[in-house]
Amino acid sequence: MSIAANADLLALEWGAGLTRLSVRAQSDSPVMASLSVAGAGADPVQPLVEILALGHGHRSANLRNTATEIGARLRYREHEVTVTDGVQCWRIVQVDETTGLEAATVLRGRLDGSSIQATTTVRNTGSTTIWLQAVSSLTLADPVGVGVIEDAVSIEGTNEWLGEWRWAEQPLRGDGDAAGLPNLGLASHQHQDARGARAVVSHGTWSSGERAPVGLVAGPDAALAWQIEHPGPWRAELSVRLDADDMDRLVLGLLGSTDSDHAWVRALEPGEEFTTIPVSIAWASGDWQQAIAELTRHRRAVRRPERAAKVVVFNDYMNTLMGDPTTEKLLPLIEAASRAGADYFCIDAGWYADEGDWWDAIGEWEPSVTRFPGGGLTVPINAIRSAGMIPGLWLEPEVIGVRSPMAQRLPDEAFLQRHGVRIVEHDRYLLDMRHPAARAHLDATVDRLVEDFGLGFFKLDYNVTPGLGTDLDADSPGDGLLEHTRAYLRWLDGVLERHPNLVIENCASGAQRADYGLLSRLEMQSTTDQQEPLRYPAIAAGALVAMLPEQAGNWAYPQPSMTSEEIVFTMVTGLAGRIYLSGRLDQMSEAQLGLVQEGVALAKTLDDGAHDTTPVWPAGLPSGGSPWVLAGRQTPSATLLAVWFLGGTQSEITVPVRRGTIETIYPTSLPPGLDARLAEDRLTLTAPGTEPVARLFRVHHDDVA
Repeated sequence: MSIAANADLLALEWGAGLTRLSVRAQSDSPVMASLSVAGAGADPVQPLVEILALGHGHRSANLRNTATEIGARLRYREHEVTVTDGVQCWRIVQVDETTGLEAATVLRGRLDGSSIQATTTVRNTGSTTIWLQAVSSLTLADPVGVGVIEDAVSIEGTNEWLGEWRWAEQPLRGDGDAAGLPNLGLASHQHQDARGARAVVSHGTWSSGERAPVGLVAGPDAALAWQIEHPGPWRAELSVRLDADDMDRLVLGLLGSTDSDHAWVRALEPGEEFTTIPVSIAWASGDWQQAIAELTRHRRAVRRPERAAKVVVFNDYMNTLMGDPTTEKLLPLIEAASRAGADYFCIDAGWYADEGDWWDAIGEWEPSVTRFPGGGLTVPINAIRSAGMIPGLWLEPEVIGVRSPMAQRLPDEAFLQRHGVRIVEHDRYLLDMRHPAARAHLDATVDRLVEDFGLGFFKLDYNVTPGLGTDLDADSPGDGLLEHTRAYLRWLDGVLERHPNLVIENCASGAQRADYGLLSRLEMQSTTDQQEPLRYPAIAAGALVAMLPEQAGNWAYPQPSMTSEEIVFTMVTGLAGRIYLSGRLDQMSEAQLGLVQEGVALAKTLDDGAHDTTPVWPAGLPSGGSPWVLAGRQTPSATLLAVWFLGGTQSEITVPVRRGTIETIYPTSLPPGLDARLAEDRLTLTAPGTEPVARLFRVHHDDVA
């Protein structure tokens, strides 16, 4: 880091390698931000902060969130640099003299890293109300080098229930329809910026329900990864601005809710302030996988300390009880899960319902009487504990079924609503977490269940969303929704503080709300609800772009009806991240259960957090055109590689892997299954036939002293 500042100039640099974040300001310009490769500088073109407000708008007409009038008027006032316990923090303050708006941007990250987390707080020091329409968390130019657009790609993820983490490279320039930022000849048109953008936008409270809240920009010599860290609406945009030398410059903008995308408007009264959602970027000189490696290290730095490393959770839902638990069904499953080596046992949905169709009646969270005769829910809970495991329950805290008694007990103000009408989605009301009655109901529920049953685990689900938001006690529906989601995060913080040993899984119809607003707090994330084993490997591999390996809860659901190879296939899927065990283990043969036991025992040795592993994809990210899926985690001395062959006639593949010796580490009790030959830096894999097969390998690298 270098610092030089006076009344006329600010110059800061951040980064551990050749590519660095540069933040600069002169007396006649806003604070500007860009990434630059050593030795390749250019005049600043993009302000660090953009603010769109009614009555001010854009300085030049566009459909983006850059070139805003207020953003262009901001001027540097002061900055502070602090370092605490290896974490560096910059606080940079700017002011717009016209409105009196003060913008304080905070950038923080590892002192020895090439990544930052960013927020901006806007304070109204003026005398009139300012109606905010958009405030950037972070904007910067040249994410992959000065003027690099022609050879750059945007790597974006598309999500859907059962089909999460589908990644695609989108060229930013070119002749095809996919090119998002065409060459427009801007220099010949009064030196104006482009007016459009390539935008990735998510709506509502499923922050990953449409698009992944993670993405990359990759160029020939550098790459940048970005992520959104909030369980609500967001927007990421790439656009082109023209500099003083008529060069097209690429600009990245990361924002939370906006007026145009999410019906968000916020009235900032004199003396009030508004803080943007947090976002992060990580950059590297090299390819996109190196940027993801840096983002992986950053994620470990910003999350809460692990509460359950090297443990395995069994959940009775997936392809097993499917939301229909009873004492009779649970007791043999509990015994089998314990024999398999599970440390936690979670009773999933249905434990609270006397009737079979419980969807629209949930909300009281009282144990069923009919499902657990002769002692109630205490019987299976005690059986879990007696088997040496920690008990857990499924909970969907933010919803109340329309038939639930709680729908009448709680006041109308405790529910999300529009125009005085409660929002209903799929026969559920949604709690407004801003309201004290909503929070008190959930606090009492969690505390009671923990105290009554000695729970150590919750799976928190979220299966419906409220749309734009609520206009009750809000300046706009988007404003109400943003404050509701922030209140939910504060509620979670309170739960974790009151129960320091409680482990919480994040789930929302699988992975529809998988963002680092939540994952910085919670232990693990369900990667999907996908029940078909052959469709899961692409999801498991793709999930490692979006989350830490130790948080990627991949379901392994072995069944007694499966062959040995089919059991291994689903177990390898689990072992590709954090294994999340299910399946009718109680009906398995000893040989079948032995394969499960071997996988669970191995899982407990794979401590990704302690070893600081980073993901690697030797065959690239999964695509629908290949029957081979590969995903690994690596350290300097070894690579753990999950390999799936989905079947067919394309029975061989060769991929780049660092030289070393390769061994099969799961399973060790069956024939090899896949032939693996590592020569120099090339790994050739051959399947024995046309049937699906999977193996977990470890490569010991011989180029490490």
